[in-house]
Amino acid sequence: MAGENKKYGGEPLKLEPHMRILKALHSATAPGEITPGELEKQRRNQELLGQLAAPMAGLCWEEFDLSGMEAAWMRLERPHRHARCVLYCHGGGYTSGNLGYSRVLASKLVRTTGLDTLSFEYRLAPEHPYPAAVEDAFRAWDHLMYLGYGAHDVVLAGDSAGGNLSLVLCHELKRSGRMLPGALLLMSPWTDMTCSGESYSERAEADPILTNEYIRAVREAYAPGMDYSRPELSPLFGDFSAFPPALIQVGTHEILFSDSERLAARMKEAGCYCRLEVWENMWHVFQMAPAKKSAAAMEGMAHFLLEVL
Repeated sequence: MAGENKKYGGEPLKLEPHMRILKALHSATAPGEITPGELEKQRRNQELLGQLAAPMAGLCWEEFDLSGMEAAWMRLERPHRHARCVLYCHGGGYTSGNLGYSRVLASKLVRTTGLDTLSFEYRLAPEHPYPAAVEDAFRAWDHLMYLGYGAHDVVLAGDSAGGNLSLVLCHELKRSGRMLPGALLLMSPWTDMTCSGESYSERAEADPILTNEYIRAVREAYAPGMDYSRPELSPLFGDFSAFPPALIQVGTHEILFSDSERLAARMKEAGCYCRLEVWENMWHVFQMAPAKKSAAAMEGMAHFLLEVL
């Protein structure tokens, strides 16, 4: 099954007034160069965002040490089944994002799917460049296997760079001859570090969150001097045969739009079941926002899992 593409909204591509405000606010937190001061500021802001924006009513957050790496379970407080879980990889360009920042989408994933969700604080660049984050993702995956989950019982979810990490982890599991997760949930995934998609130029003015300068700065911090076309960095160029069913959600106002569109095409060519949802007039990882379309997108993930698992 090749899957399907869906569009939501139908509004013309333009930068609405609220997006101009969003663009102005985000320009202060997404620098075009990676300096220690800017990184520290961005990481602090993301920790604060997680504390303020995560809807925690009816949920519990349990932090623990996972072989020297900070990790946490997000669970429903009420009784529920534990047969499956979500492994969530946070975004942040591989240079920012932390356990606190993970709380926003982790809480939404738990609330909409009912599944326990494991978040982990992988090491960040430039202090810890590639392959540190991938090694940490393997640690989190192996922890779930140690707990007794089967690979098919795990839903692998990620936003932005976390989507990149989710796909790279799948490629590496496959290369190692190991079982793959039961499904993929990808929110605005960063799949092409070569920045070769048309949207990098065509949607640069419409994107209120990301800039090409920022993308190039974080990729250099994460993988300095490396060949960005390698699947370990740009999973778009990997082999997707036998990959699990995938749901990809992307907004029309993203320079990374091509990363999602081309990923869906590559997966379908490989015979994977892949659904691409294009959300009109929405921005990078809009699922984090307290908006009706964000809630609808999260509900769509739950329906997708009911369909494929």
